[in-house]
Amino acid sequence: MSRGATSAAAGQTAVAQITDLDHDGRGVAHVDGKVVFIDGALPGERVEWQRTRRKRSFDEGRLVAVLEPSSHRVEPRCPHFGVCGGCVLQHLAVEQQIAFKERQLLDALARIGQVVPRTVLPPLRGPVWNYRRRARLGARWVGPKNKTVVGFRERSSSFVADLRECHTLAEPIGRLIEPLSKLLSGLSIRAHVPQIEVAVGDQVSALVFRIMKELTPADREALEAFQRAHGVEIYLQPGGYDTVAPLMAPATPLEYRLPHFDVQVRFAPTDFIQINGELNARMVERAVEHLEPNADDHILELFCGLGNFSLPLARRGARVIAVEGEAGLVARARENARRNGLANIDFHVADLSNPEFRDSPWARAQYDKVLLDPPRAGAREALALIDAVGAKQVVYVSCHPGTLARDAGILVHEHGFQLEAAGVMDMFPHTAHVESIAVFRRQ
Repeated sequence: MSRGATSAAAGQTAVAQITDLDHDGRGVAHVDGKVVFIDGALPGERVEWQRTRRKRSFDEGRLVAVLEPSSHRVEPRCPHFGVCGGCVLQHLAVEQQIAFKERQLLDALARIGQVVPRTVLPPLRGPVWNYRRRARLGARWVGPKNKTVVGFRERSSSFVADLRECHTLAEPIGRLIEPLSKLLSGLSIRAHVPQIEVAVGDQVSALVFRIMKELTPADREALEAFQRAHGVEIYLQPGGYDTVAPLMAPATPLEYRLPHFDVQVRFAPTDFIQINGELNARMVERAVEHLEPNADDHILELFCGLGNFSLPLARRGARVIAVEGEAGLVARARENARRNGLANIDFHVADLSNPEFRDSPWARAQYDKVLLDPPRAGAREALALIDAVGAKQVVYVSCHPGTLARDAGILVHEHGFQLEAAGVMDMFPHTAHVESIAVFRRQ
């Protein structure tokens, strides 16, 4: 048992010294030779805690009281913090959140990939409040409360948190939680609207209502009145994503601008876009800066989505081949290229998790540089292709430090690249999510 720690019997409280944060942002203590994860506790703190779950190799506990607080503890801004699962780190000073994420990245690179970057890039930061322009909110009619609760899931629970406001959602959505609750509570199908997707563009915001039952004329009238009153675009989704349609056609298109490159990106309300708009613009600038595109370059981008990186690269004069697995995204990326007047870019559809994509004509060409922006699973199947196409330079944008570390190890130890630089980007302030960028050069 560590100094200042006491064991907690069932239903009783005990005292523990917190030594670290885990990858989910929970405090880490060691009690009776066993790791304990305590939600809401911070490194350096002495806390009173109660065991909530016992496992063979670790225990989980809830924070009862902070006996000796960390100097980095701050008062959470949101009144729902601790219940809502949308944020887990509002009680930690923002500077320390960044330091925590940088440690997560560097530790993963060393431990999983057995690589160390020559340079640690300074963290990229953007707004820390009202930054979230994409979200999926739960909705649930609760009879005893006589209302529909709207919000993210509760922490460590499948229940929808009963929110009145949200300080991380982009405006105007952050202040529309309570009006949305009232709207849904008044619908005849209030028990059949389980979800609302949020998408915020530069000029307009969209709300996609998942409906499991047909609207009545009164329901439709209420939704139309809400749209007019709050200046948002409402979409209905009665089935899969292919059924999404505007409540009142035609809807104002959703777009965001990358001003540094004079690029406008149009997207559908259910498309993937980077959560934090201002941080995304800075991230694109950093990636392009490290790739140093010029008119002589042939650049391959894998997992290109709507063209968030490939359109700016083409604007810099490079010849760009961009590949994405979802046909709908590729169609909209092609439209974005046409709308921005970019003829030096070609988009292709390919499942990049299936090695058969290497038989495609674009995969047998030669490229000077590669940009990767894969999902959480990483880009493992694409790494051998990077070697085969002769690329000398790779920029890898990652949303999961573990898979980035694994792939970095493969690029360095199997394909002869050097990890020149790596750093974190605070795409999701107040969460434990780690977004990062890594730069590789052929030795």
